Amino acid sequence: MNQELFTINNLWVMVATLLVFVMHLGFASLEAGLTRAKNTVNILFKNTLIPAIGLLTYAFIGFNLMYPGDAFEGGFIGLGGIGISLPEAWNTSTYNEGYTFFTDFIFQAMFAATAATIVSGAVAERIKLGPFLFFSILYVGICYPIVGMWKWGGGFLDTLSTPFYDFAGSTIVHSVGGWGALVGAFLLGPRLGKYTESGMRAIPGHSIPLATIGVFLLWFGWFGFNGGSVLSADPGEVSLVFVTTAIAGASGAFGALFTSYIKFKSYDITMVLNGILAGLVGITAGADLMGVGEAAIIGFIGGVLVVLGVVFFDKIKIDDPVGAISVHLIGGIWGTLAVGLFGDLAGFQQVLSQLIGIGVVGAFCFLTSWIMFFSLKRSIGIRVDEKEELEGLDINEHGMQAYPDFAPKD
Repeated sequence: MNQELFTINNLWVMVATLLVFVMHLGFASLEAGLTRAKNTVNILFKNTLIPAIGLLTYAFIGFNLMYPGDAFEGGFIGLGGIGISLPEAWNTSTYNEGYTFFTDFIFQAMFAATAATIVSGAVAERIKLGPFLFFSILYVGICYPIVGMWKWGGGFLDTLSTPFYDFAGSTIVHSVGGWGALVGAFLLGPRLGKYTESGMRAIPGHSIPLATIGVFLLWFGWFGFNGGSVLSADPGEVSLVFVTTAIAGASGAFGALFTSYIKFKSYDITMVLNGILAGLVGITAGADLMGVGEAAIIGFIGGVLVVLGVVFFDKIKIDDPVGAISVHLIGGIWGTLAVGLFGDLAGFQQVLSQLIGIGVVGAFCFLTSWIMFFSLKRSIGIRVDEKEELEGLDINEHGMQAYPDFAPKD
């Protein structure tokens, strides 16, 4: 590869890295907007620390766990050493024909923190800050890279007779976070007053404009999340991925719109916002394999499923303030399965491989999350007390308010 093409490819992956970084602001805005004003500082604090945790743990543990080298091909865990190292050749085209070692590392590091960010929304408004951050360190630093190695690091899912396929992480990123979110929300229990003898009580978020901004930031960043996963600036592949990503998000909005109107007879903006995200999560596993029509179908079904998921989890009294479990877990499972149903790899054997990947990753993440959260619950506790929850986590965990000018005066 000539130097000019190498530079263009490397530059595109770095631009995609910046787009993925912006997604963390999107998560922060969305979660803050869909929760109550008294917990805004807490939400923003967690979503500020999570990228920092992700970068540091990925640098010193995760990257070498996830990409251990050829010696671990087909394995279950990679132990490539602690810390990142940089032989001189690794920062040139001799490392990879499309990008340098550092570009590879920083792009993958941006993915790492996303799993804990997903958990943050599902456990919002009642989890203690310290235990959540401790969980995030372990989950991002150990669980995520082990699962990532199974496919992206040449592990056993990539060496099946029909390899498991996950282009940009419907399972490896989104459902990893979704399983952690499900376990955390279940072990925490619902927010006070959410489920009563007379039925489920809606607890609306304090800022729909902020939540909407968050979704548009996420949609914007998703072009880097999926487009960067081409790992080159190939014009045909990147443009295809851009189109399928955009179409799936748009179609997800309509899937959620129609489903929520049929069920609730109202035009619910929060359902449409989550429908967009569910469509994006759904297309992420096969964005490079689908045509426009297939992307529209995948996104639309994702939008339908997210509404049904929100209703289902409320029925079984698992309280998810932002719908993260429905978006990322259900959407991630659907998108991964869709690879075997639509597009270039569609077929029975591919469906079986996708189901194996979904099942193995789900079992591992569920068990790992359960051990982490349950151990914290039994030792130091994971839920704030009733008084703190009623007053809000901002005052009790941080000693400040997001909107002091609008707070009740003494």
